[in-house]
Amino acid sequence: MDRLKMGAKAIKGRIGQRLIERGPISENQLELCLKEQKKTGELLGKIIQRSGYASEKEVTSALADQSGIKEVDIKGIEIEPETLQLMPASFAGSHKVIPLSRKDGRLTIAVSDPFDIMTVEDLERMTNLRIDVKVASETDILEAIDRSYGTGIECRHGPKTVDDLLSMRPESILRGKERPASAGGPVGQLVDQTIIQAVQEGATDIHFEPKEKELCSRFRIDGILHEGPGFPKNLQPAIMTRIKIMANLNISESRLPQDGRFMFPVDEREIDFRVSTFPTMFGEKMVIRILDSERLILSLENLGLYSSNLKLFKDMILRPHGIILVCGPTGSGKTTSLYSALSHINSGEKNVVTLEDPVEYELPGLSQSQINLKAGFTFASGLRSILRQDPDIIFVGEMRDSETVEVAMRAAITGHLVFSTLHTNDAAGAIARLLDMRVEPYLLSSSIVAVIAQRLIRKVCPYCKEPWEPKNDILKAMASGRKRKGSTFYRAKGCDKCYGTGYRGRIGVFEIMPVSSAISSLIVDGADSETLKDQARKEGMITMLEDGLEKASGGITTIEEVMRVTQD
Repeated sequence: MDRLKMGAKAIKGRIGQRLIERGPISENQLELCLKEQKKTGELLGKIIQRSGYASEKEVTSALADQSGIKEVDIKGIEIEPETLQLMPASFAGSHKVIPLSRKDGRLTIAVSDPFDIMTVEDLERMTNLRIDVKVASETDILEAIDRSYGTGIECRHGPKTVDDLLSMRPESILRGKERPASAGGPVGQLVDQTIIQAVQEGATDIHFEPKEKELCSRFRIDGILHEGPGFPKNLQPAIMTRIKIMANLNISESRLPQDGRFMFPVDEREIDFRVSTFPTMFGEKMVIRILDSERLILSLENLGLYSSNLKLFKDMILRPHGIILVCGPTGSGKTTSLYSALSHINSGEKNVVTLEDPVEYELPGLSQSQINLKAGFTFASGLRSILRQDPDIIFVGEMRDSETVEVAMRAAITGHLVFSTLHTNDAAGAIARLLDMRVEPYLLSSSIVAVIAQRLIRKVCPYCKEPWEPKNDILKAMASGRKRKGSTFYRAKGCDKCYGTGYRGRIGVFEIMPVSSAISSLIVDGADSETLKDQARKEGMITMLEDGLEKASGGITTIEEVMRVTQD
């Protein structure tokens, strides 16, 4: 292992120089291969070999010489079953490595890439053994895996390329997307292509769900889970291992949940991915959250606020102090709304500090911080520290406990503008929830500026939507809504552009409840949610249902979608 680390410090490009010295290639041929490497990112040795300038044996020998690791001939080698059991066949095939022998607490392995330190370190954690590395050709290693395990993932008699692996999936899933090269072999390319497909289709999450006889995947698109590619059960360990390595997780731990993250390039931009694992009966379930900063459009006008609500929202966030709460379930767009508000009011004259769990997107001009429960850095303790940083505007990711709420409210009363979120169904319900946290009513009434409840509804696909006339009972139910005169309603039909769902993209529906003097008095008197809601309606509050029906009458969405989202 030590020699491997020393070899990895060498300049990998020197393999070309070593091959020139040995005779197989010329300076001009090396230059051509280096140019190709800049385009594809592929290993230089692979390019030289594929171009026909050097044989696999010559490249392997040069790699061994460059790294200072001994080359070994493993053709026809017999490996003890006890040694093979130290490494799953899926791991051996996907990483092109095979165990050779075990002795005195050390495991000797053969690898095709002597500079692949990560695989060696993963094996040390997996086996709790010290690793001795030898170099062998990729072909010999794959043949040894096939011969020794009886079944390999990238073996001579099994699928060897990403095209072979991808052919196991329904052809309709591929959609003709280009598949880039991957350092993880065919299984790595399969994982990469699944991630790329999810991003290109606008997914926010990728679910890998193990079943008894297969590994399923689903993409969350516009808030709804859709079936994704299905994979053979024997690929499950290799796929999970590949993602764990990308996210810097412990590949040998499958009994406990883990969390990690990685960056991955898609369409010439780096995208942030968050990974969460969870043990189930048929193996680990894995969810990958896609945080694509280019899809985050921080503009109040693009949130879905109509003119009256937009003006009200802008007026509230320009207040010098107080608390503005945004409410709704997970995935309702609360963070995006608050990010948009912070971007709108942020300037060089303001000190804006955030406390989040986690920091989803990096915003210029803000001081963003992430809580760390293990270190004792909670929302409450972090908020106290922020108050010593001379802040003008504070964003607290979530009001989780009474201590955080009380500190935030006292900050608002003493001249700070505080933004935060709460998990409630509607705006009036947020007041009741805060009172349940034993917050003093006088403190609540004097610090809250407004409460905003929101949901995300799917927009009807513009390519396949068709006009539709609602029945009388539906129109009657809409009597209290804000129906536009001469408006046309549409219903979702489904086409190739929306993947048969009838919807594409999402927009917000909102319910904004300013805390007026009348509502403030009701809070102090201990009024319930219905009383607060009735007063807000008298003062002109538009409910989420009414806002959604107005968007339906404007042809943005459908009545069915509004009812699905707003009827709690």
